[in-house]
Amino acid sequence: MVSRELIARHCICCAGEQLQRSPAVLMPFVALRVFGHEPVEITPEWGLRDLRQGMAYTLCNSLQCQECGALFLDYRFTDEQMAALYHNYRDELYNAQRIRFEPNYVNVIPHYHERAAYLDEVEAWLAPHLPDAPAVLDWGGDSGINSPFRERNRLLHIHDISGVELVPGAERIEPQLIGQHRYDLVCCSQVLEHVSFPYDLVQRMLPALHPTSLLYLEVPHEALIREHPGSLELAPLKRHWHEHVNFFTETAMRRLLGRLGLQVVDVLRLPVDVGWTRGEVMGVLARLA
Repeated sequence: MVSRELIARHCICCAGEQLQRSPAVLMPFVALRVFGHEPVEITPEWGLRDLRQGMAYTLCNSLQCQECGALFLDYRFTDEQMAALYHNYRDELYNAQRIRFEPNYVNVIPHYHERAAYLDEVEAWLAPHLPDAPAVLDWGGDSGINSPFRERNRLLHIHDISGVELVPGAERIEPQLIGQHRYDLVCCSQVLEHVSFPYDLVQRMLPALHPTSLLYLEVPHEALIREHPGSLELAPLKRHWHEHVNFFTETAMRRLLGRLGLQVVDVLRLPVDVGWTRGEVMGVLARLA
């Protein structure tokens, strides 16, 4: 078992040791929230003989596993640092701080409270595997606005650290109570790309799974991965990191799930338009092996 390395030395998906490494920068908004770092300009007044003048940003490395293709930031933030990054996520202070560094972020804000249209297609893809009104656990589901089968379920439980108000019909549940219920579907969408230790997070979901349960994991199928299929030379192309600290390949997802005793049932690749950007999601459906 690989320990929680704060500077990754092993792959976060397959635990492989062969990592391609290339220098990059951590985007200023993330560096501020996590480390308290601000960009700074090195000027002649600094009196530094051996450093060139110019803007200085928080340095990091892009790592790509040469076994499964996973591409990720070398920094693995602690729980405390993750809490700082996502504290009062998308409240007024969060938005103001982010807009200061990223003025175009103002165009994203109006879409926060809209249900993503592509979820109809996700539900249609999942439905043949499930009862007509499934019991659903949405891990990291925020308010439940984007939970699958939000309008057609016999039970919708949300586990999320945000504490936001839930949509009508959804119920909040704590991890210690999850094993007391029999879920047809456990889903975790648009979460694994944010977390430092995705293996650990999926492992925490296992008590919710029964032999007939299905696990649906959804991550962005990032443009860099899509545009260079099968490439193990992506680290030099990834020059900056933001909130998405992990880019997954299908192989990486399969290796991660296999290490946890899960087998893949099917894989979905779906183009999406979420209002401010177009891209693609990768959904992986799995069950206990």
